[in-house]
Order: sequence, then C-alpha cells, then structure tokens
Amino acid sequence: MGDMKEPDFRKRLYKSRNKMIFGVCGGIAKYFDVDPTLIRLAVVFLSFFGIGCGILVYIIAAIVMPNEPDIFIE
Repeated sequence: MGDMKEPDFRKRLYKSRNKMIFGVCGGIAKYFDVDPTLIRLAVVFLSFFGIGCGILVYIIAAIVMPNEPDIFIE
C-alpha cells in the first residue's frame, strides 16, 4: 500500500490547445476560469497603455509555460 500515489488535484497552468497565437491567454483563462476574451483584452490594454509591458509578459509566458498534455484530467 505504500507504493500507491494519491491523485494530484492541484491546478496547473498550461498553454491552451485552442489557441489564437500561442495559447497563453487561453491557458490563463482556463486556469482562472474566465472568458479568454477578457484575458486577451487585458494583454492588448497592457501592450498599448503599459508601454509594451503586455507584449513582453506574453512572450515570456509563451516561452516558459508548458503545453497542455494530450491527456488532461480536469
């Protein structure tokens, strides 16, 4: 019995497979359970009014975030 693992139910942040560019906004939206359009609008807002901050954060997230696994249990 000591060799059985308990299921891991922690939320994980992945890039979404339903993506427009890299899947970053879709993954963040799924993680926080909000509409992906709201996240995309926030990135655009930060990009224009945050002196390019949104673009930089998006590029870093696209590089760092792992892809959603093929078999994903919610």
